[in-house]
Amino acid sequence: MRKVIIDNGHGIETPGKRSPDGRLREWAWTRRLAARLAELLGGHGIEAVILVPEERDVPLRERCHRANACDADVLLSLHVNAAGDGSRWHGASGFSAFVAPKASDDARRLAALLTAEAAKAGLAGNRYTPPEGYLSACFAICTGTRCPAVLTENLFQDNRGDVDFLLSPSGIETVARVHLDAILKFFNIRP
Repeated sequence: MRKVIIDNGHGIETPGKRSPDGRLREWAWTRRLAARLAELLGGHGIEAVILVPEERDVPLRERCHRANACDADVLLSLHVNAAGDGSRWHGASGFSAFVAPKASDDARRLAALLTAEAAKAGLAGNRYTPPEGYLSACFAICTGTRCPAVLTENLFQDNRGDVDFLLSPSGIETVARVHLDAILKFFNIRP
């Protein structure tokens, strides 16, 4: 059975990480997304492991240790991006996928699939995405885990339109299905 680790990002104590009006809290939204994605993956026979079931912050070192103990095929780290410090609205919008600078070919392929699925769903936004379909950064969750790892920034918590979409009835479903469809293509599983 295929196994996907879902790292649902920050915890309730992480400073900031919310929309300027306080409607969207990254820790809560990513937990809802992780739960829905796990449900969808299970419906396709893929085991999903929620890396951080607790609401509190779990240090990156502990998250990497948990991930490495799972013996999974891939890891997805779910986040909501921000252009500023959360005190005011900005114009940056859209989806991004990140891999470690020395990421495996599998991580790069999954990141490109995620970006392509986000674009198909109309979530590309106005941020630059390189032609290969992903950005590279030294995020600890991507560099400190043994399995291929991709960190996704699912729109912007300080863009009013992105927040409205993310909090809409179709927001979680659309973003979850972007991740699901990319994973199914990555594993060559028919939807």
